Amino acid sequence: SCYRRSLESADANGLESFAFPSISTGVYGSPAQPAARIAVVTAGEFGPRASKLREIVFCCFSAADLTIYRELLHS
Repeated sequence: SCYRRSLESADANGLESFAFPSISTGVYGSPAQPAARIAVVTAGEFGPRASKLREIVFCCFSAADLTIYRELLHS
């Protein structure tokens, strides 16, 4: 729900762009693939309902994370 609530708040506050890191996949050890899937699916579901928000950025800290996000976004 952190992704959904963050996007709702960003949109309600008139932001046009919002960026997410890969939440909890660093020192907290959450697996990157499931975490990325949650982020991408939630953003995809929220996008059509947004009134101001036009861009959602996924900030990747490694080439492996980037590969995961690219695969999810192109599927």
